[in-house]
Amino acid sequence: MDGLKFVLVSVLLALASSFASASDPSPLQDFCVAINETDGVFVNGKFCKDPAQVTENDFFYAGLNMPRDTSSPVGSKVTPVNVAQIAGLNTLGISFARIDYAPYGGLNPPHTHPRASEILVVVEGTLYVGFVTSNLANGDNRLITKVLNPGDVFVFPIGLIHFQFNVGKTNAVAFASLSSQNPGVITIANAVFGADPPIKPDVLAKAFQVDKKIVDYLQKQFWTDNN
Repeated sequence: MDGLKFVLVSVLLALASSFASASDPSPLQDFCVAINETDGVFVNGKFCKDPAQVTENDFFYAGLNMPRDTSSPVGSKVTPVNVAQIAGLNTLGISFARIDYAPYGGLNPPHTHPRASEILVVVEGTLYVGFVTSNLANGDNRLITKVLNPGDVFVFPIGLIHFQFNVGKTNAVAFASLSSQNPGVITIANAVFGADPPIKPDVLAKAFQVDKKIVDYLQKQFWTDNN
């Protein structure tokens, strides 16, 4: 009898484990072209367009071959191609971007993608790229970097702070693919010093171990830029 109980408990635990890990790793339909309406089938944050009304333009975006203006304060321009630009990306778990960098000093500043890993390929110029690990066992945050040339590929793990910096004398261009239809982006300096409403300067002064006047100056700079 004890043996039978053991078998039954084992079966129940196995079933519970299989239910707990069950998921839908891929869409259960061919596509779900996103629409901005409020009646329809709601999938992953977007409503689905009637499949009979879907056209080729729902899966299309043009113009990534065109250079972008890099005259921003950081000397770069990111052109995203996510579900906001291609409605047909909804539920497909992928997106794309072009990044243009001004000659020496063009920077895609430290940022994170909370919902995606990123794979980057350089097609023009020379980039110094890197990411910072989360806290290791000893409490350190390790910086992992590489200098990339045309044809080189680098991966940034999901959620980690990363950047790209043009160390060449010419314009640089890279393309990136991200593992989310809407990866999100948190640019560290903008989020910390340009938050709306602002984070209390006393908090930032203590966190960064600097004089409050420096925080006031930075908040003024980023508040002006972002708001």
